[in-house]
Amino acid sequence: MDLGGIIWLFILFVGLQPLVRQRLLDWQRRQQLARIQKARGSRVILLVHRQEVMRLFGVPLVRYIDLNDAEEVLRAIQLTDDATPIDLIVHTPGGLVLAALQIARALKDHPARVTIFVPHLAMSGGTLIALAGDEIVMCRHALLGPCDPQINGLPAASLLRVLRSKPVAEIDDQTLALADLGEKAIAQLRLAVEELLAGTVAEAARDRLADDLTRGRWTHDFGITSAQARQFGLPVSEDVPPAILELMALYPQPVRGVPSVEYLPAPPPVRPHRR
Repeated sequence: MDLGGIIWLFILFVGLQPLVRQRLLDWQRRQQLARIQKARGSRVILLVHRQEVMRLFGVPLVRYIDLNDAEEVLRAIQLTDDATPIDLIVHTPGGLVLAALQIARALKDHPARVTIFVPHLAMSGGTLIALAGDEIVMCRHALLGPCDPQINGLPAASLLRVLRSKPVAEIDDQTLALADLGEKAIAQLRLAVEELLAGTVAEAARDRLADDLTRGRWTHDFGITSAQARQFGLPVSEDVPPAILELMALYPQPVRGVPSVEYLPAPPPVRPHRR
């Protein structure tokens, strides 16, 4: 083979390497997913949002819960027998309230047990989905978050505070319209949270928690730990199976250049104690 042929083979190898690596990763995910389903005797559904990189330009795109996600999850639930438990693994910064509520209500209506696993993060719409579970299983430092509605990028509760703080004559028409929309959004979302908590959280705790999650008690990015979630009355445990963490490792964040975190998977050697 001449030099030109070797160069073309090298170019072909370099071009096919990302495709082969992705195919291998997809196969590993399916194998791990099958192992978890077999071990738990359940339908395992993943809702995982990572930054994704466009193949042509390498531009990172952040994904959120959207209507396509709702369609896919609803289809998986509909294909699940009524007697089969559902395990939903959620990792998301949030997304469309409409899509999140579709998923949450479908899970709430499933006759068999529904367990929501939160290995790392389920904020905003992800928390709405988690509230539909019979049990939420979180890693110790995983986070849920408030579900307060955002109107044009502004917290609805803050828009209402503007109405209380200034005379109406001093507020522009757009802010008044957004505040009106925010008031409706808070009322609607509060009712939805109460609906999702029914049957899993005591009534007194349910009313208080629905207020806290939707009426702007915290900033939208406030993190709720597993310990705090239990204090609020949510059915939370910290028993995340290692197999689920291994599955999450197969959904790596796209790496550009030098990774920001590195470690060896094996534990360090234990040195004998010397006196």
